[in-house]
Amino acid sequence: MENLLFSFKVVAPVFIIIYLGIFLKRRNFINENFIAVSSSMVFMIALPSLSFLEISRTDFTRSFNAHAILFAFFQTLCITGLAWGVSGLFGARGASRGAFVQGSFRSNYAIVGFALVVNLLGQHALAKAALLLAFVMPLYNVIAVILLTVTGNTEKKAGSGQILKGIFTNPLILSVIVALPFSYFKIPIPGTAAKTINYLASLTLPLALVGIGGSLNFTSLKARALAAAGATAIKLVVTPLIFTFAAYKMGFAGEDLAVLFLLFACPTAISSFIMAKAMESDAVLAADIVVFTTLFSVVTIALGVFILKSTGLI
Repeated sequence: MENLLFSFKVVAPVFIIIYLGIFLKRRNFINENFIAVSSSMVFMIALPSLSFLEISRTDFTRSFNAHAILFAFFQTLCITGLAWGVSGLFGARGASRGAFVQGSFRSNYAIVGFALVVNLLGQHALAKAALLLAFVMPLYNVIAVILLTVTGNTEKKAGSGQILKGIFTNPLILSVIVALPFSYFKIPIPGTAAKTINYLASLTLPLALVGIGGSLNFTSLKARALAAAGATAIKLVVTPLIFTFAAYKMGFAGEDLAVLFLLFACPTAISSFIMAKAMESDAVLAADIVVFTTLFSVVTIALGVFILKSTGLI
């Protein structure tokens, strides 16, 4: 009972704020313009500030885990291959296939994951999560662009130059690069600058979670229900179940195992819908997968935390 209550306390605050975003949007307290502006602010300013702050004041040698990064790479490639192989069974063909596969592997770790890391492990663990995401995000982007180019509109081809530009101009990745010297050489941040960055970082999670809720669209769920359900099962059940167990068998434990579990178990990132729409893939299916995974992840993540806590693995 104690572990069940603990699991609820970890997951509930995050999803309550997401559902608050749904409520505020339906009551017209927030609109599309607010969501667009706030999401841009989170992506460009608040989230990079949070990543910089956590990494810069943490011992790099303790936070950097090459084995975890390599394992996350392995997991992403495996799930991409699995989703591609079974996509036809769920009616995902043509442009829908790219959206299906992307929705199966792309994790909303930067927002939902970071919030869950704080609730489960504490603020100090964010540095590990940020470093892991900084390496995994470029892989997500490369795979997504390749998938959507191959399966989408042939006029929307993305060259290697565009992919590299997108990676190296990503604010989150840049913030990690800038923070690494501060972490490695233990360079102190002046008080005024640290407080300013902290104020910006504090905006990240509540603003982003409200934006996620406001972005969810329930109007088209029946149109791609089978494919969306298949991608959701891969994202929320198959991935965390198989790869968290595999990580445990490979020696990951404690915080490292928990950080990986949350990466695997998080719902699909909203950026998957944005990319699908921009590259003329099946944006409707991409949106449905975001909605399905966000709604059901409250149960699967809580259950996963409960199992890991009950077995003493975290």
